[in-house]
Amino acid sequence: MESILVNLVTLAGDEEVSIVGLIAKASPIVKGVLVVLVLLSLFSWYVIVYKWLSIRRAQKESQLFLETFWQSKRLDEIYQTSQALQRSPISQIFRAGYVELSKLRGGASPTDTMREQLGDIENITRALRRAQNNEVVHLESMTQFLATTASAAPFVGLFGTVWGIMNSFINIAHEGNATLPTVAPGIAEALVATAIGLVAAIPAVAAYNFFINRIRVLVTDMENFGHDFLNIVKRHFFK
Repeated sequence: MESILVNLVTLAGDEEVSIVGLIAKASPIVKGVLVVLVLLSLFSWYVIVYKWLSIRRAQKESQLFLETFWQSKRLDEIYQTSQALQRSPISQIFRAGYVELSKLRGGASPTDTMREQLGDIENITRALRRAQNNEVVHLESMTQFLATTASAAPFVGLFGTVWGIMNSFINIAHEGNATLPTVAPGIAEALVATAIGLVAAIPAVAAYNFFINRIRVLVTDMENFGHDFLNIVKRHFFK
């Protein structure tokens, strides 16, 4: 039993050394492919951690803002609260609508016609929509890199695979035979490039789908809040 375990450990150690040796002896093209894939993977993980923290904080602050919004009875108090919740997309939408409402009501007159009031409401609607679009762009920032990595990394790895197989056939042509020592190094390089390409792509595509789903939930919350805010404005300021 002990001899079997020793043999397994020895084989594992030999495989690790052989993989490192193959990477060290790989052709410049394959090394370049590996460097690109490693950089893509590292930056993808940076984006994943950053976006996870950012979206998580946006959700928490949005929940706090909604609780404050429905519990308060004065818009100016809600506006002061929103200034402390800068990461909440819903609070940013409220601030845009509140600022536009303040401008319109500052120049409003009790004798305003129905058409003028409808025009004021349309201005507030545009301000809310513009703020929502800005927040969606901010939430989706950097997720495009994850989508690009998820789609491009396997093809970059495939390029390394094809190049390794080409080297294998070239070695076969030079040696005049297809023995394992002739074919194995190029195939091993190809498999390493493919594996690293998958390591870079799989977390990126999983994180991208996760973030997009979370962003869709926030977008739905922003749309619902925009409708609620407009209904409150119409009911209390444009009678």
